[in-house]
Amino acid sequence: MKMTVTASRPSTPVGSASGAAGKAAAMTQTPTLAQRWRGSSNLIPALLFLGLFFLAPLIGLLLRGVLEPTPGLGNYEQLFANSAYARVLLNTFSVAGLVTLFSLLLGFPLAWAITLVPRGWGRWILNIVLLSMWTSLLARTYSWLVLLQASGVINKALMAMGIIDQPLEMVHNLTGVVIGMSYIMIPFIVLPLQATMQAIDPMILQAGSICGASPWTNFFRVFLPLCRPGLFSGGLMVFVMSLGYYVTPALLGGAQNMMLPEFIIQQVQSFLNWGLASAGAALLIVITLVLFYFYLKLQPESPVGASNAR
Repeated sequence: MKMTVTASRPSTPVGSASGAAGKAAAMTQTPTLAQRWRGSSNLIPALLFLGLFFLAPLIGLLLRGVLEPTPGLGNYEQLFANSAYARVLLNTFSVAGLVTLFSLLLGFPLAWAITLVPRGWGRWILNIVLLSMWTSLLARTYSWLVLLQASGVINKALMAMGIIDQPLEMVHNLTGVVIGMSYIMIPFIVLPLQATMQAIDPMILQAGSICGASPWTNFFRVFLPLCRPGLFSGGLMVFVMSLGYYVTPALLGGAQNMMLPEFIIQQVQSFLNWGLASAGAALLIVITLVLFYFYLKLQPESPVGASNAR
């Protein structure tokens, strides 16, 4: 005697089941507005702090630039029309550009060396770079003032070797400012570049060599494009920081090489011209925001994340 067992089927139609599953998946993938803002109340103390101690003074600064001494855009017009003030702007961009260039030229091989040497040696070199960055800025600047002055170690060594007959003028001019600021900015180039280089797979370079690329071709067409995120982020960081640097240009520079931060301090402390100083500060903020916008357009991914994705 044979017994036939018939499996019971669900009474729910297939279309209805699939539709319910689709709705459930859609609800799971698309969180509601309440879910998105859940826990945002924890940000209130930080937002209040930023509003009171950052946004409020910043808004007051921007308002002073258009309200003092008389309402209008006279401060900005004076900033661009006056030849002395225009020279300050030119000096600011020139110094920032030169410092960025020399920092890249010196920081790139240093980051490459940290990446290529054995791990222990690379850690020691990186620690030295970090130690130089953590040392007091004022102490480092005064050290360069001692080294670069007419009776300093560098001039004495050059004269002892017979390279020069009289001391070189390397302080209180553009040379001293670029040397001192480049030394200070090198760590900000090395750190993002070293992180980017460390994340590059060596097999990519080996593949380029196997395909017949020469060492120079492999460097310029394979390795250098992979380092672009680190170059972009480090170069932008150095350029923006150089635009707003005050201590090093004030100690190593001269009156002919005044930069915008020195100009702002002078207008506030010596002439009490808050309106013109506020206009100069607002110009620095606008330049920074514009550069950051173009950086996001050209390089939207982070240096390390871009290299890891590859």
